[in-house]
Amino acid sequence: GQSRFAHARWGVAVQSLDNGRVLYVHDADRLMQTASTAKLFTAATVLDQPGPDYRIATRLLGGRIDASGRMQGPLVLQGMGDPTLGVAAETRDWARQLAGQLAAHGVRQIQGDLIADDTWFSGPPYGAGWEAEDLQTWFGATPSALSVNENVAELTVEPANRIGRPAGLVLKPEKAIPRIDSHLDTARPREGNAVNLFRAPGSTTLEAFGRISLRSPAQHYKLSLPDPARTAGLLLADALRAQGIRLDGRVEVRHWPESPLAGALLGQVMSPPLVDILQQGLKRSQNLYLQNLLQIAGNQYAAAHPATIGEDFTSSAESGVHAVHAMLSRAGLDRDSVQFSDGTGMSRRSLATPRALVGLLAWSA
Repeated sequence: GQSRFAHARWGVAVQSLDNGRVLYVHDADRLMQTASTAKLFTAATVLDQPGPDYRIATRLLGGRIDASGRMQGPLVLQGMGDPTLGVAAETRDWARQLAGQLAAHGVRQIQGDLIADDTWFSGPPYGAGWEAEDLQTWFGATPSALSVNENVAELTVEPANRIGRPAGLVLKPEKAIPRIDSHLDTARPREGNAVNLFRAPGSTTLEAFGRISLRSPAQHYKLSLPDPARTAGLLLADALRAQGIRLDGRVEVRHWPESPLAGALLGQVMSPPLVDILQQGLKRSQNLYLQNLLQIAGNQYAAAHPATIGEDFTSSAESGVHAVHAMLSRAGLDRDSVQFSDGTGMSRRSLATPRALVGLLAWSA
């Protein structure tokens, strides 16, 4: 009721978990933007199905291997949605693990391309309702069935040793962004820093412009990968070379709406249990983790309930929304009290009432 909140909207619901009694409400049935509390709806859905012990595979598929170790290509790196590939303890050295498993099959040469396949998720490579200006940021990292290193690259900007010289830019992984068009110069110390970075939606070119002062310490930035699958393919190609496996072809990518490629299973790495992914995803409010998990739940829901999805095209994320609505019904919650758009709450179209959020928490508990 204070005047400083004259233009604000509050929705409050307080409920006892001991006896279910509602202790206080204020506008508890108004739809309001969820922001990252939307992640709780996603978490409840995936804990219910596919469940806390579920692990996500990243697989190597290939063709026939002859007696001399030559494999008829292509070699397929197939992602199935693990958002922790490259950062979890189980998969930090995923590329070396897969290259080693391939070598254990006797492969010494791949006669064909290495194809990084992220077609396991159908639909656009961003969440419904996400803002265009968020898509190059680390928190708006591209959701992908073949994610790697949380789908971000690290860019370091350093001044040159003389005023007027181009600034130094170092990208890690080195080829994560195919092209950087830099107009960053080294400025006088008193001018300060003005580093600007821009990558247009859908573009693979990063524009860098502005200035960094002569005595400035290095500046560090985390940027969304334009194509996580390609980055994963390039990292695996490096690991194959280190293992002594010759790749005759190139690294190619396969994206939706193309279909997944088939082949014999030659290797795989497994994610941590889903409950561990959620623990990290919720504690850090990690958008990529929850958006990937929504799509995994969506694929499983679509396979189990084809009649509910219907014959028209439905993306993995849209199927995930169906899974959320099914969870709300099981929890006894009014489906009209939640308008679910994405798995993270980055979308301003994701809405819920305070009463629905409290009801979800009570059911989950």
